[in-house]
Amino acid sequence: MATFVVLAVVMVVGALGVVLLKQPVHAALSLVGTLLTLAVTYVTLEAHFLAAVQVIVYAGAIMVLFLFVLMLLNVQDTGPRRSLPGLRWAAYAAAVVTATAIAAVAFWDGRPAPDPAVVSLHLQGGSAGGIGDALFGELLLAFHLVGVLLLTGVVGAVALVQRRAESAHGAPKGTGLPAGRDAADGKARALASGGRR
Repeated sequence: MATFVVLAVVMVVGALGVVLLKQPVHAALSLVGTLLTLAVTYVTLEAHFLAAVQVIVYAGAIMVLFLFVLMLLNVQDTGPRRSLPGLRWAAYAAAVVTATAIAAVAFWDGRPAPDPAVVSLHLQGGSAGGIGDALFGELLLAFHLVGVLLLTGVVGAVALVQRRAESAHGAPKGTGLPAGRDAADGKARALASGGRR
């Protein structure tokens, strides 16, 4: 139990670092630490396959993708941004209410913790077969919803990056072409019409 408490504290500190750190790379590295700590938690539960997948897929591939995206986007501070008044305090209030609700459920729930033998039976050592049966059986709908959520995030990120690129190049609305290319096409049309005369 003491090991789980220590790991939980480390994960909460890492999650707060993801939210509170101002540098995107530092926040991403804090997320890596959180994911690695979660993998250690899986090891303590003897779910070794889950721990390996956590390290290889999340802490490895996805976080490397995050870091590459951060470097490619060249995220810079663009100065103060206009936002709705009181939005920050509303977010703080929502965070406090959510944390209070989680703490209340965690400390006031009278149900006893499951027996370690029951946990081991359900985890089945974190084997691929047990996870596959759970994902493609009773949790199939949740599995598909996670895929839709990830796809929505990808589409939103592409739309935001494309909008930023168009505004940086000064493309007129509706053309989809940079302003310099439109000007060159206009000159070519003017020369062609002048040659016909």
